[in-house]
Amino acid sequence: MQLLDGKFVSEKIKLQIADEAANFLNDTGRKPHLVAILVGNDGGSETYVASKMKNCEKVGFKSSLYRYDTTVTEAELLDKIAEINKNADVDGLIVQLPLPKHIDPEKVTEAIDHKKDVDGFHPINLGRMMRNLPCFIPATPYGILLMLQEYGINTSGMHCVVVGRSNIVGSPMSILMARNANPGNCTVTLTHSKTKDLKEQVLQADIIIAAIGKKNFITADMVKAGAIVIDVGINREFSTETKSGFKLYGDVDFDKVAPLTSYITPVPGGVGLMTIVGLLKNTLASAKKTIY
Repeated sequence: MQLLDGKFVSEKIKLQIADEAANFLNDTGRKPHLVAILVGNDGGSETYVASKMKNCEKVGFKSSLYRYDTTVTEAELLDKIAEINKNADVDGLIVQLPLPKHIDPEKVTEAIDHKKDVDGFHPINLGRMMRNLPCFIPATPYGILLMLQEYGINTSGMHCVVVGRSNIVGSPMSILMARNANPGNCTVTLTHSKTKDLKEQVLQADIIIAAIGKKNFITADMVKAGAIVIDVGINREFSTETKSGFKLYGDVDFDKVAPLTSYITPVPGGVGLMTIVGLLKNTLASAKKTIY
């Protein structure tokens, strides 16, 4: 079993991004600029956005954060997005989810200029991704691809089973792993909570990508010997054992599954750190106009 070390890989790639950002500043006189919008005071969202801003600073990007109370109207939020879309100094715009119930997340996603959609959620980016055209790939799937590349894992011909069909991870991941590319060229099975014989489906996998959002959902009796296991889950539980007051668990029962695998990602220290790298690489690409 080899650990797919998100901390090691992410730090290595961030050094490369920092070099490119310094060259960009030298050539253009400005830094790549990421803008985030945060609505409300959700603890998880606060943590994620703070991490994104901190990492921007670390690689030499400019970052801006716009905060709104949960009372903000959908129209006010859409107006702000329209304003940012027109700002030539902004390369990337993300709106942190979840949003209050009175705001339609689909409207918000579609309002972001697809050329600044560095989260990769806009229908234009998803459509271009499906056709294997240049686009901003959703940050978490992008991070997983980068990790597989870094470890030199040739996925061609493998059977990849994705557990979870979200628009953020599961669905795009299934498309990416089936594309004529490396990583890719897999036979892909997309499973979810309504899949019949889910255990039997997962047992056939050479690569398991677990993104269903349930603590320890993938157990040892679902994993064949030598499988590659990518754990996307970040399940927070209150804990008296940690300074933060909570503990993170993946979607995979790591201690029991790990001995069976050829490669596995830990939680924390795996995919979550690579998601930030995907976001930074998209922002840099937007600044350099290498995609659009």
